[in-house]
Amino acid sequence: MSEQPVRIAQITCGAEYSGIQNEITTAAETVGGKMFYPDVALKDVKRAYKDFGLPVKSPDLKLAIARAQAIVEGRIEADGIFIASCFRCAEAAIVRNELRRYIVENSRIPVVSYSFNERTGSSTLLTRLEALTTIARRRSLMAREVQVGTTMGVDSGSSTTKCIIMQDDEIIGTGWRPTTEVLKSADEVVALALEESGLKISDIEAIGTTGYGRFLVGKHLNADLVQEELTVNSKGAVYLANAQKGFATVIDIGGMDNKAISVNDGIPGSFTMGGICAGASGRFLEMTAKRLDVDITELGALSMKSAGGEDVPMNSYCIVFGTQSLVNALAAGYKREDVAAAACHSVAQQVYEQQLQEVDIKEPVIMVGGSSLIQGLVRAMGRMLNTEVVVPHHSQYIGATGGALLASGFIDQKKEA
Repeated sequence: MSEQPVRIAQITCGAEYSGIQNEITTAAETVGGKMFYPDVALKDVKRAYKDFGLPVKSPDLKLAIARAQAIVEGRIEADGIFIASCFRCAEAAIVRNELRRYIVENSRIPVVSYSFNERTGSSTLLTRLEALTTIARRRSLMAREVQVGTTMGVDSGSSTTKCIIMQDDEIIGTGWRPTTEVLKSADEVVALALEESGLKISDIEAIGTTGYGRFLVGKHLNADLVQEELTVNSKGAVYLANAQKGFATVIDIGGMDNKAISVNDGIPGSFTMGGICAGASGRFLEMTAKRLDVDITELGALSMKSAGGEDVPMNSYCIVFGTQSLVNALAAGYKREDVAAAACHSVAQQVYEQQLQEVDIKEPVIMVGGSSLIQGLVRAMGRMLNTEVVVPHHSQYIGATGGALLASGFIDQKKEA
C-alpha cells in the first residue's frame, strides 16, 4: 500500500506572482508531499491581524498571519509548514520570521522558512521539502537516542565522503576521503572504516546513507535508510554533543551550502539551508588556505595566531570578490594570520546574517562538519553569537553518525522479515 501524501501547509506571499508556484508544487510531489493553502474566513484574517499587532500593509501577509494562527490553534491540520516570501520584500521577511517563531513556540509541527526569487527551481526546494516529509513520516525513528547492533553510515558530501561504523552505541570505525568519483570515494571510506573496526561488510546489520550522493551510494550499498542531510546531520550532531534532550541549534557550514537547524528533543523543529554564494561556505575557506599557501587543515591554527582579523577588509558574499579581497589584503601588508582570521570572520558573519536569521538560536550551539575543525571559524561564530560554541568529537562525521544511528532502527524490521 502506498503512503498517503504528507500535507504541507503553504504560507507564502508572492509565490504566484513570481512564477514559482509550479516549482513548489513539483518539489513537494517529488518527495511525497502535497501542498495546500489553509482556508480561512475574512473574520479570521481580521482577528489574526489584531492579535499579532504587526502593522503590515500587504493583504497577502495578513492572510499568511491568519493561516498560521488557524494551524497553531488546531482549526486546520497540517503535517508540515512551508513559509516563504520574495527576497526583495523587507516587510515579508519580518512577517516570515515572526510566523516561524510563533509556530515553533506554539506547536510541534516542523517548519521550513525560505526566501525565494524568480529563478528558484524545484531542485532548490527539494531537500528542504524532503526534510519536512521525513520528519512527518519518521518522527518515531528520529526520536531514537541509542544505537544498537552493528550499523554503518555513509555521508556522500559535495567535498568529502565519510563513513562511520557503530556497534552497541559506540563508534568503532571511521573513514574519510575527498569526494572524487562518488562510488569510488564511498568504497574507499567503507574499506577504511571496516579495516579500523576489524569487521567485514557481512557483519553490518543495517546501512544508512545521506548527502548529495545518497541515492547512488544507497543503491550501491543496498542501504536500508536513504535520507536527506538536514535531518540526518542534526540527529548526528545532537547525538555526538550529548544534547538529545531539550533545545539545541546546529550549524553546519558545508562545502557548497550551509545549514542552520533548530532542534527540540533530537528532532528538527525549524531549519534553513543555502546561501547567496559559495563565498559564505567552506569553499571560500579552501580558497583562502590555497591563497595563503597552507593546507586547509592548517588554516585554523594560523587564524588563531590573530586577535580576530575584524579590521581586515573582507568581502566574501561572492567567492570571486572574496578572493580579490584576499589579494588586496595581502598586497596592503596585512599579516597572513590576520587575513586567515578575517576570512573566518567574514564567513561567520554571512552565516549569521543569512541562515541564522531564519531559526531561533538556543543553546547549546553546536558546530559540525569539516569546517568546525577550523578553530578561527568557531571562535568567530562564538563571538558573533556571544556564546561558547560546542564542537563535539567526530564533528566532521555527523552525517555518517546520524546515518548509522538511524539505520539501527531497521534491524528489528529486517529480523522480522
